[in-house]
Amino acid sequence: MSRALTVKSVFKVPALKIASRHLSTCATYFPGEPGAPVIKTSSVPGPISQQLNDKLGHVFDNRATYFLTDYYNSIGNYISDADGNLMLDVYAQISSIPLGYNNPELIKTAKSDEMTNALINRPALACFPSTDYSKILSEGILAAAPKGMSRVWTALAGSDANETAYKAAFMYQHTKRRGASDFSAEELESVMDNKVPGASDMVILSFDKSFHGRLFGSLSTTRSKAIHKLDIPAFNWPKAPFPSLKYPLDQFEAENRQEEDKCLSEFETIIKNYNGKVAAIIVEPVQSEGGDNHATPYFFQQLRNITKENDVLMIVDEVQTGVGASGKFWAHEHFDLPSPPDMVTFSKKFQAAGFYFSSADLQPKQPYRQFNTWCGDPSKALIARTIYTEVAKHGLVESTSRVGDYLYGKLEALSEKYPIGNLRGQNFGTFIAWDCKDADQRAHLLGALRNKGINIGGCGDYSIRLRPPLVFEQKHADILVGALEAVYAEL
Repeated sequence: MSRALTVKSVFKVPALKIASRHLSTCATYFPGEPGAPVIKTSSVPGPISQQLNDKLGHVFDNRATYFLTDYYNSIGNYISDADGNLMLDVYAQISSIPLGYNNPELIKTAKSDEMTNALINRPALACFPSTDYSKILSEGILAAAPKGMSRVWTALAGSDANETAYKAAFMYQHTKRRGASDFSAEELESVMDNKVPGASDMVILSFDKSFHGRLFGSLSTTRSKAIHKLDIPAFNWPKAPFPSLKYPLDQFEAENRQEEDKCLSEFETIIKNYNGKVAAIIVEPVQSEGGDNHATPYFFQQLRNITKENDVLMIVDEVQTGVGASGKFWAHEHFDLPSPPDMVTFSKKFQAAGFYFSSADLQPKQPYRQFNTWCGDPSKALIARTIYTEVAKHGLVESTSRVGDYLYGKLEALSEKYPIGNLRGQNFGTFIAWDCKDADQRAHLLGALRNKGINIGGCGDYSIRLRPPLVFEQKHADILVGALEAVYAEL
Protein backbone atom coordinates (compact mmCIF):
# COMPACT_ATOMS: atom_id res chain seq x y z
CA MET A 1 0.00 0.00 0.00
CA SER A 2 1.05 3.61 -0.44
CA ARG A 3 2.88 5.63 2.14
CA ALA A 4 1.15 8.37 4.15
CA LEU A 5 -0.60 10.95 2.02
CA THR A 6 0.42 14.56 1.93
CA VAL A 7 -1.94 17.24 3.22
CA LYS A 8 -2.94 18.23 -0.30
CA SER A 9 -3.60 14.68 -1.46
CA VAL A 10 -5.69 13.84 1.59
CA PHE A 11 -8.35 16.20 0.36
CA LYS A 12 -8.68 14.29 -2.94
CA VAL A 13 -9.14 10.72 -1.71
CA PRO A 14 -12.42 9.26 -3.05
CA ALA A 15 -14.67 7.18 -0.83
CA LEU A 16 -15.52 3.71 -2.20
CA LYS A 17 -18.67 1.76 -1.48
CA ILE A 18 -18.35 -1.27 0.83
CA ALA A 19 -21.97 -2.00 1.77
CA SER A 20 -22.25 -5.33 -0.03
CA ARG A 21 -18.59 -5.99 -0.80
CA HIS A 22 -16.67 -8.86 0.77
CA LEU A 23 -14.06 -7.44 3.13
CA SER A 24 -10.61 -7.93 1.61
CA THR A 25 -7.07 -7.42 2.87
CA CYS A 26 -7.04 -3.96 1.28
CA ALA A 27 -8.68 -0.96 2.89
CA THR A 28 -11.72 -0.20 0.73
CA TYR A 29 -13.15 3.00 2.19
CA PHE A 30 -9.73 4.70 2.42
CA PRO A 31 -7.67 3.11 -0.41
CA GLY A 32 -4.92 5.69 0.09
CA GLU A 33 -4.19 4.69 3.67
CA PRO A 34 -0.76 3.31 4.55
CA GLY A 35 -0.68 -0.47 4.47
CA ALA A 36 0.60 -0.65 8.03
CA PRO A 37 1.69 1.63 10.87
CA VAL A 38 4.80 3.73 10.27
CA ILE A 39 6.98 4.31 13.33
CA LYS A 40 9.95 6.64 12.87
CA THR A 41 11.05 7.25 16.46
CA SER A 42 12.35 4.86 19.10
CA SER A 43 9.25 5.44 21.20
CA VAL A 44 5.94 7.29 21.13
CA PRO A 45 5.69 10.16 21.89
CA GLY A 46 8.79 11.17 19.95
CA PRO A 47 11.06 14.14 20.67
CA ILE A 48 9.19 16.72 18.59
CA SER A 49 5.90 15.76 20.18
CA GLN A 50 7.43 15.97 23.65
CA GLN A 51 8.96 19.37 22.91
CA LEU A 52 5.69 20.79 21.59
CA ASN A 53 3.80 19.32 24.51
CA ASP A 54 6.19 20.95 26.98
CA LYS A 55 5.50 24.30 25.29
CA LEU A 56 1.75 23.70 25.35
CA GLY A 57 1.93 22.93 29.05
CA HIS A 58 2.78 26.54 29.82
CA VAL A 59 -0.64 27.74 28.61
CA PHE A 60 -2.90 24.66 28.75
CA ASP A 61 -3.38 21.73 31.12
CA ASN A 62 -1.79 18.94 29.11
CA ARG A 63 -1.20 16.35 31.82
CA ALA A 64 -3.51 13.84 30.14
CA THR A 65 -1.84 14.20 26.72
CA TYR A 66 -0.79 11.01 24.93
CA PHE A 67 1.09 12.83 22.16
CA LEU A 68 0.80 15.97 20.00
CA THR A 69 -1.17 15.08 16.88
CA ASP A 70 -0.60 16.19 13.29
CA TYR A 71 -4.16 16.11 12.02
CA TYR A 72 -3.12 17.34 8.58
CA ASN A 73 -1.11 14.15 8.09
CA SER A 74 -3.65 11.79 9.67
CA ILE A 75 -5.70 9.74 7.23
CA GLY A 76 -8.53 7.25 7.57
CA ASN A 77 -7.83 4.83 10.40
CA TYR A 78 -4.35 6.26 10.97
CA ILE A 79 -3.44 9.05 13.37
CA SER A 80 -0.15 10.91 12.96
CA ASP A 81 1.88 12.42 15.77
CA ALA A 82 4.13 15.46 15.45
CA ASP A 83 7.13 13.21 14.67
CA GLY A 84 5.43 11.64 11.65
CA ASN A 85 4.59 8.35 13.37
CA LEU A 86 1.43 6.93 11.82
CA MET A 87 -0.51 4.70 14.21
CA LEU A 88 -3.58 2.58 13.62
CA ASP A 89 -6.10 4.38 15.79
CA VAL A 90 -8.48 2.08 17.66
CA TYR A 91 -9.22 4.77 20.28
CA ALA A 92 -10.50 7.41 17.81
CA GLN A 93 -10.63 10.46 20.08
CA ILE A 94 -12.32 8.46 22.83
CA SER A 95 -14.86 6.87 20.48
CA SER A 96 -15.65 10.13 18.67
CA ILE A 97 -14.38 9.67 15.08
CA PRO A 98 -16.89 7.71 12.99
CA LEU A 99 -15.50 8.06 9.45
CA GLY A 100 -11.75 8.26 9.92
CA TYR A 101 -9.46 11.25 9.68
CA ASN A 102 -9.74 13.74 6.81
CA ASN A 103 -12.82 12.07 5.41
CA PRO A 104 -13.48 13.50 1.92
CA GLU A 105 -17.24 13.79 2.40
CA LEU A 106 -16.84 15.64 5.68
CA ILE A 107 -14.34 17.95 3.99
CA LYS A 108 -16.95 18.73 1.33
CA THR A 109 -19.46 19.54 4.03
CA ALA A 110 -16.93 21.71 5.83
CA LYS A 111 -16.34 23.70 2.63
CA SER A 112 -20.02 24.09 1.75
CA ASP A 113 -22.01 27.34 1.76
CA GLU A 114 -24.30 25.78 4.37
CA MET A 115 -21.35 25.34 6.73
CA THR A 116 -20.07 28.87 6.12
CA ASN A 117 -23.51 30.24 6.89
CA ALA A 118 -23.84 28.15 10.07
CA LEU A 119 -20.38 29.11 11.34
CA ILE A 120 -20.30 32.84 10.75
CA ASN A 121 -23.96 33.50 11.60
CA ARG A 122 -24.21 31.09 14.49
CA PRO A 123 -27.79 31.35 15.69
CA ALA A 124 -29.23 31.38 19.17
CA LEU A 125 -31.36 28.44 18.11
CA ALA A 126 -34.23 28.71 20.58
CA CYS A 127 -34.93 32.30 19.53
CA PHE A 128 -33.61 32.60 15.96
CA PRO A 129 -33.42 29.15 14.32
CA SER A 130 -32.37 29.16 10.69
CA THR A 131 -34.85 28.60 7.88
CA ASP A 132 -33.18 25.29 7.04
CA TYR A 133 -32.68 23.87 10.55
CA SER A 134 -35.71 21.60 10.35
CA LYS A 135 -34.45 20.21 7.04
CA ILE A 136 -30.93 19.67 8.40
CA LEU A 137 -32.29 17.79 11.41
CA SER A 138 -34.76 15.74 9.35
CA GLU A 139 -32.08 14.58 6.92
CA GLY A 140 -29.50 13.76 9.58
CA ILE A 141 -30.03 13.52 13.32
CA LEU A 142 -33.76 12.73 13.10
CA ALA A 143 -33.29 10.33 10.19
CA ALA A 144 -31.12 8.29 12.55
CA ALA A 145 -33.56 8.46 15.48
CA PRO A 146 -34.01 5.30 17.55
CA LYS A 147 -37.28 3.40 17.22
CA GLY A 148 -40.14 5.28 18.85
CA MET A 149 -38.35 8.63 18.80
CA SER A 150 -39.63 11.47 16.63
CA ARG A 151 -38.31 14.60 18.37
CA VAL A 152 -34.91 15.90 19.38
CA TRP A 153 -33.43 18.58 21.60
CA THR A 154 -29.94 19.53 20.48
CA ALA A 155 -27.17 20.31 22.94
CA LEU A 156 -23.48 21.16 23.06
CA ALA A 157 -21.82 18.00 24.45
CA GLY A 158 -22.61 14.64 26.03
CA SER A 159 -22.76 16.06 29.55
CA ASP A 160 -25.10 18.80 28.35
CA ALA A 161 -27.26 16.23 26.54
CA ASN A 162 -27.68 14.27 29.75
CA GLU A 163 -28.35 17.33 31.88
CA THR A 164 -31.02 18.67 29.54
CA ALA A 165 -32.62 15.22 29.59
CA TYR A 166 -32.62 15.38 33.40
CA LYS A 167 -34.31 18.78 33.25
CA ALA A 168 -36.93 17.39 30.87
CA ALA A 169 -37.59 14.52 33.28
CA PHE A 170 -38.00 16.78 36.31
CA MET A 171 -40.29 19.23 34.51
CA TYR A 172 -42.38 16.37 33.11
CA GLN A 173 -42.85 14.72 36.51
CA HIS A 174 -43.68 17.95 38.33
CA THR A 175 -46.15 18.93 35.62
CA LYS A 176 -47.92 15.61 36.23
CA ARG A 177 -47.97 16.29 39.98
CA ARG A 178 -49.33 19.79 39.45
CA GLY A 179 -52.02 18.71 37.05
CA ALA A 180 -53.97 21.52 35.44
CA SER A 181 -52.82 24.05 38.04
CA ASP A 182 -50.43 26.86 37.25
CA PHE A 183 -47.30 27.53 39.31
CA SER A 184 -48.28 28.61 42.82
CA ALA A 185 -47.03 31.76 44.51
CA GLU A 186 -45.20 29.57 47.02
CA GLU A 187 -43.41 27.72 44.24
CA LEU A 188 -42.40 30.93 42.51
CA GLU A 189 -41.04 32.41 45.71
CA SER A 190 -39.33 29.34 47.22
CA VAL A 191 -37.48 28.39 44.06
CA MET A 192 -35.54 31.66 44.21
CA ASP A 193 -34.06 30.41 47.49
CA ASN A 194 -33.41 26.92 46.05
CA LYS A 195 -36.08 25.45 48.31
CA VAL A 196 -39.09 23.21 47.82
CA PRO A 197 -41.80 23.27 46.66
CA GLY A 198 -40.45 25.43 43.85
CA ALA A 199 -37.17 23.52 43.69
CA SER A 200 -37.52 19.80 43.08
CA ASP A 201 -37.27 17.13 45.75
CA MET A 202 -37.06 14.45 43.05
CA VAL A 203 -33.93 12.55 42.02
CA ILE A 204 -32.18 10.88 39.08
CA LEU A 205 -31.04 7.31 39.74
CA SER A 206 -27.84 6.05 38.13
CA PHE A 207 -25.77 2.89 38.49
CA ASP A 208 -22.54 2.01 40.23
CA LYS A 209 -19.53 2.47 37.89
CA SER A 210 -21.55 4.59 35.46
CA PHE A 211 -20.25 7.67 33.67
CA HIS A 212 -22.61 10.40 32.46
CA GLY A 213 -20.45 13.51 32.31
CA ARG A 214 -18.60 16.08 34.39
CA LEU A 215 -21.03 18.99 34.78
CA PHE A 216 -22.74 19.42 38.13
CA GLY A 217 -25.90 17.40 37.45
CA SER A 218 -24.27 14.81 35.22
CA LEU A 219 -21.37 14.47 37.68
CA SER A 220 -23.83 13.59 40.44
CA THR A 221 -24.83 10.57 38.34
CA THR A 222 -21.25 9.63 37.45
CA ARG A 223 -19.91 6.79 39.62
CA SER A 224 -16.87 5.50 37.72
CA LYS A 225 -13.83 7.10 39.43
CA ALA A 226 -13.40 9.21 42.54
CA ILE A 227 -11.00 11.60 40.78
CA HIS A 228 -13.89 12.83 38.62
CA LYS A 229 -15.94 13.91 41.63
CA LEU A 230 -13.53 14.98 44.39
CA ASP A 231 -14.08 18.49 45.83
CA ILE A 232 -17.25 19.07 43.77
CA PRO A 233 -20.63 19.58 45.52
CA ALA A 234 -23.11 16.89 44.52
CA PHE A 235 -26.81 16.10 44.65
CA ASN A 236 -27.69 13.34 47.10
CA TRP A 237 -29.07 11.07 44.39
CA PRO A 238 -29.26 7.28 44.63
CA LYS A 239 -27.24 4.67 42.81
CA ALA A 240 -28.17 1.07 42.11
CA PRO A 241 -25.81 -1.87 41.54
CA PHE A 242 -24.88 -2.84 37.98
CA PRO A 243 -24.29 -6.52 37.27
CA SER A 244 -20.77 -7.90 37.37
CA LEU A 245 -20.91 -10.71 34.85
CA LYS A 246 -18.62 -13.72 34.57
CA TYR A 247 -17.05 -14.68 31.24
CA PRO A 248 -17.36 -16.54 28.96
CA LEU A 249 -21.07 -15.84 29.19
CA ASP A 250 -22.17 -19.24 27.89
CA GLN A 251 -20.33 -20.94 30.76
CA PHE A 252 -21.90 -18.86 33.52
CA GLU A 253 -25.53 -18.40 32.48
CA ALA A 254 -27.01 -19.44 35.82
CA GLU A 255 -24.56 -17.37 37.88
CA ASN A 256 -25.07 -14.30 35.69
CA ARG A 257 -28.86 -14.58 35.85
CA GLN A 258 -28.62 -14.78 39.63
CA GLU A 259 -26.38 -11.68 39.68
CA GLU A 260 -28.73 -9.72 37.45
CA ASP A 261 -31.80 -10.71 39.47
CA LYS A 262 -30.04 -9.58 42.64
CA CYS A 263 -29.25 -6.19 41.07
CA LEU A 264 -32.79 -5.84 39.73
CA SER A 265 -34.27 -6.59 43.13
CA GLU A 266 -32.15 -3.94 44.78
CA PHE A 267 -32.94 -1.49 41.98
CA GLU A 268 -36.68 -1.98 42.47
CA THR A 269 -36.32 -1.62 46.23
CA ILE A 270 -34.55 1.73 45.82
CA ILE A 271 -37.28 2.94 43.45
CA LYS A 272 -40.03 2.00 45.90
CA ASN A 273 -38.21 3.39 48.96
CA TYR A 274 -38.03 6.79 47.27
CA ASN A 275 -41.83 6.78 47.23
CA GLY A 276 -42.47 8.38 43.86
CA LYS A 277 -39.48 10.70 43.94
CA VAL A 278 -37.32 9.01 41.28
CA ALA A 279 -38.02 11.15 38.24
CA ALA A 280 -35.87 9.07 35.92
CA ILE A 281 -33.09 6.55 35.71
CA ILE A 282 -30.12 6.87 33.39
CA VAL A 283 -28.26 3.81 32.16
CA GLU A 284 -25.58 3.06 29.56
CA PRO A 285 -25.99 0.04 27.26
CA VAL A 286 -22.35 -0.63 28.14
CA GLN A 287 -20.69 1.16 31.05
CA SER A 288 -17.88 2.51 28.92
CA GLU A 289 -15.69 4.66 31.18
CA GLY A 290 -16.43 2.45 34.17
CA GLY A 291 -14.71 -0.57 32.61
CA ASP A 292 -16.82 -1.67 29.61
CA ASN A 293 -19.28 -3.48 31.85
CA HIS A 294 -22.02 -5.36 30.03
CA ALA A 295 -25.38 -6.75 31.08
CA THR A 296 -27.70 -9.10 29.20
CA PRO A 297 -30.84 -8.07 27.29
CA TYR A 298 -32.84 -9.64 30.14
CA PHE A 299 -31.44 -7.09 32.61
CA PHE A 300 -32.35 -4.11 30.43
CA GLN A 301 -35.79 -5.52 29.60
CA GLN A 302 -36.55 -5.86 33.31
CA LEU A 303 -35.28 -2.32 33.99
CA ARG A 304 -37.76 -1.09 31.43
CA ASN A 305 -40.60 -3.09 32.96
CA ILE A 306 -39.84 -1.79 36.46
CA THR A 307 -39.63 1.84 35.32
CA LYS A 308 -42.94 1.52 33.51
CA GLU A 309 -44.64 -0.04 36.53
CA ASN A 310 -43.40 2.75 38.81
CA ASP A 311 -43.96 5.74 36.50
CA VAL A 312 -40.21 6.40 36.26
CA LEU A 313 -38.69 7.69 33.03
CA MET A 314 -35.89 5.70 31.40
CA ILE A 315 -33.00 7.64 29.85
CA VAL A 316 -30.54 5.56 27.83
CA ASP A 317 -27.14 7.25 27.61
CA GLU A 318 -25.82 6.42 24.12
CA VAL A 319 -23.15 9.13 24.14
CA GLN A 320 -20.36 6.58 23.72
CA THR A 321 -22.25 3.51 22.51
CA GLY A 322 -24.30 5.16 19.75
CA VAL A 323 -23.82 5.59 16.00
CA GLY A 324 -22.88 2.13 14.87
CA ALA A 325 -19.94 0.92 16.95
CA SER A 326 -21.95 -1.91 18.54
CA GLY A 327 -23.06 -3.35 15.22
CA LYS A 328 -26.43 -1.60 15.60
CA PHE A 329 -26.89 2.11 15.04
CA TRP A 330 -28.02 2.39 18.68
CA ALA A 331 -26.63 -0.15 21.12
CA HIS A 332 -29.92 -0.51 23.03
CA GLU A 333 -31.39 -2.03 19.86
CA HIS A 334 -29.58 -5.23 20.89
CA PHE A 335 -31.87 -5.57 23.91
CA ASP A 336 -35.32 -5.86 22.29
CA LEU A 337 -36.86 -3.69 25.01
CA PRO A 338 -40.59 -4.23 25.66
CA SER A 339 -41.12 -0.52 24.92
CA PRO A 340 -38.75 2.21 23.76
CA PRO A 341 -36.87 4.30 26.31
CA ASP A 342 -38.36 7.69 27.11
CA MET A 343 -35.18 9.52 26.08
CA VAL A 344 -31.92 8.58 24.35
CA THR A 345 -28.92 10.89 24.65
CA PHE A 346 -26.14 11.10 22.07
CA SER A 347 -22.88 12.85 21.20
CA LYS A 348 -19.33 11.63 20.36
CA LYS A 349 -19.49 9.72 17.03
CA PHE A 350 -22.33 11.95 15.84
CA GLN A 351 -20.12 15.02 16.37
CA ALA A 352 -23.27 16.71 17.64
CA ALA A 353 -25.21 16.25 20.87
CA GLY A 354 -28.69 16.15 22.30
CA PHE A 355 -31.46 13.79 23.30
CA TYR A 356 -34.23 12.07 21.40
CA PHE A 357 -37.73 11.71 22.83
CA SER A 358 -41.18 10.70 21.63
CA SER A 359 -43.74 12.18 24.03
CA ALA A 360 -44.56 15.84 23.42
CA ASP A 361 -45.06 16.11 27.20
CA LEU A 362 -41.28 15.92 27.62
CA GLN A 363 -41.14 19.34 25.99
CA PRO A 364 -42.05 21.96 28.61
CA LYS A 365 -45.20 23.94 27.92
CA GLN A 366 -43.61 27.34 28.57
CA PRO A 367 -40.73 28.85 26.59
CA TYR A 368 -37.32 29.54 28.15
CA ARG A 369 -37.45 26.51 30.46
CA GLN A 370 -35.31 24.18 28.32
CA PHE A 371 -33.04 26.91 27.05
CA ASN A 372 -29.56 28.37 26.63
CA THR A 373 -28.03 30.70 24.08
CA TRP A 374 -26.93 28.10 21.53
CA CYS A 375 -29.17 25.05 22.14
CA GLY A 376 -26.80 23.05 20.00
CA ASP A 377 -24.89 24.03 16.89
CA PRO A 378 -26.13 23.91 13.27
CA SER A 379 -22.56 23.37 12.02
CA LYS A 380 -22.40 20.15 14.05
CA ALA A 381 -25.84 19.13 12.83
CA LEU A 382 -24.51 19.46 9.27
CA ILE A 383 -21.59 17.20 10.12
CA ALA A 384 -24.00 14.72 11.74
CA ARG A 385 -26.09 14.70 8.57
CA THR A 386 -23.06 13.79 6.47
CA ILE A 387 -22.02 11.13 8.97
CA TYR A 388 -25.48 9.55 8.83
CA THR A 389 -25.54 9.71 5.03
CA GLU A 390 -22.14 8.02 4.73
CA VAL A 391 -22.96 5.37 7.30
CA ALA A 392 -26.20 4.49 5.48
CA LYS A 393 -24.72 4.73 1.98
CA HIS A 394 -21.77 2.44 2.68
CA GLY A 395 -23.42 0.02 5.08
CA LEU A 396 -20.95 0.87 7.80
CA VAL A 397 -23.06 -0.45 10.67
CA GLU A 398 -23.32 -3.83 8.97
CA SER A 399 -19.62 -3.72 8.13
CA THR A 400 -18.77 -2.96 11.76
CA SER A 401 -20.86 -5.93 12.85
CA ARG A 402 -19.01 -8.28 10.48
CA VAL A 403 -15.57 -6.95 11.31
CA GLY A 404 -16.38 -7.05 15.02
CA ASP A 405 -17.31 -10.73 14.79
CA TYR A 406 -14.08 -11.45 12.92
CA LEU A 407 -11.98 -9.49 15.41
CA TYR A 408 -13.64 -11.07 18.43
CA GLY A 409 -12.86 -14.52 17.06
CA LYS A 410 -9.21 -13.58 16.62
CA LEU A 411 -9.00 -12.16 20.14
CA GLU A 412 -10.76 -15.21 21.56
CA ALA A 413 -8.10 -17.43 20.00
CA LEU A 414 -5.39 -15.13 21.36
CA SER A 415 -6.86 -15.33 24.85
CA GLU A 416 -6.12 -19.07 24.90
CA LYS A 417 -2.40 -18.27 24.74
CA TYR A 418 -2.06 -14.98 26.62
CA PRO A 419 -3.55 -13.29 29.73
CA ILE A 420 -6.47 -11.58 27.99
CA GLY A 421 -8.99 -11.71 30.81
CA ASN A 422 -12.79 -11.45 30.67
CA LEU A 423 -12.91 -10.81 26.93
CA ARG A 424 -16.30 -9.22 26.26
CA GLY A 425 -18.29 -7.67 23.44
CA GLN A 426 -19.19 -10.78 21.45
CA ASN A 427 -21.78 -10.00 18.77
CA PHE A 428 -21.46 -6.32 19.73
CA GLY A 429 -19.56 -4.93 16.75
CA THR A 430 -16.13 -3.57 17.58
CA PHE A 431 -17.25 -2.52 21.07
CA ILE A 432 -14.82 -5.03 22.59
CA ALA A 433 -12.80 -4.95 25.81
CA TRP A 434 -10.77 -7.18 28.11
CA ASP A 435 -9.03 -7.01 31.48
CA CYS A 436 -5.37 -6.82 32.38
CA LYS A 437 -3.89 -8.23 35.56
CA ASP A 438 -3.68 -4.74 37.10
CA ALA A 439 -3.28 -1.05 36.24
CA ASP A 440 0.52 -1.36 35.90
CA GLN A 441 0.26 -4.14 33.35
CA ARG A 442 -2.30 -2.15 31.41
CA ALA A 443 -0.07 0.95 31.35
CA HIS A 444 2.81 -1.19 30.06
CA LEU A 445 0.65 -2.76 27.35
CA LEU A 446 -0.80 0.55 26.15
CA GLY A 447 2.67 2.08 25.89
CA ALA A 448 4.14 -0.95 24.15
CA LEU A 449 1.28 -1.01 21.64
CA ARG A 450 1.80 2.67 20.77
CA ASN A 451 5.46 1.94 20.15
CA LYS A 452 4.33 -0.75 17.70
CA GLY A 453 1.98 1.65 15.94
CA ILE A 454 -1.35 1.05 17.70
CA ASN A 455 -3.09 3.96 19.43
CA ILE A 456 -5.34 2.35 22.01
CA GLY A 457 -6.98 3.30 25.31
CA GLY A 458 -8.19 1.92 28.60
CA CYS A 459 -11.21 2.25 30.85
CA GLY A 460 -12.11 1.35 34.40
CA ASP A 461 -9.32 0.30 36.72
CA TYR A 462 -7.47 -2.17 34.50
CA SER A 463 -9.42 -2.75 31.26
CA ILE A 464 -8.41 -2.16 27.64
CA ARG A 465 -11.15 -1.10 25.23
CA LEU A 466 -11.42 -0.89 21.47
CA ARG A 467 -13.09 2.16 19.90
CA PRO A 468 -12.11 2.21 16.20
CA PRO A 469 -13.96 4.21 13.54
CA LEU A 470 -16.74 2.61 11.52
CA VAL A 471 -14.34 2.39 8.55
CA PHE A 472 -12.19 -0.12 10.48
CA GLU A 473 -11.92 -3.22 8.30
CA GLN A 474 -10.64 -6.79 8.42
CA LYS A 475 -7.23 -5.62 7.26
CA HIS A 476 -6.98 -3.33 10.28
CA ALA A 477 -8.17 -6.08 12.61
CA ASP A 478 -5.33 -8.29 11.43
CA ILE A 479 -2.78 -5.52 12.07
CA LEU A 480 -4.18 -4.96 15.56
CA VAL A 481 -4.16 -8.65 16.47
CA GLY A 482 -0.61 -9.05 15.16
CA ALA A 483 0.59 -6.18 17.33
CA LEU A 484 -1.27 -7.53 20.36
CA GLU A 485 0.28 -10.95 19.95
CA ALA A 486 3.77 -9.46 19.68
CA VAL A 487 3.29 -7.33 22.80
CA TYR A 488 1.78 -10.12 24.91
CA ALA A 489 4.57 -12.44 23.81
CA GLU A 490 7.07 -9.96 25.26
CA LEU A 491 5.40 -9.83 28.69
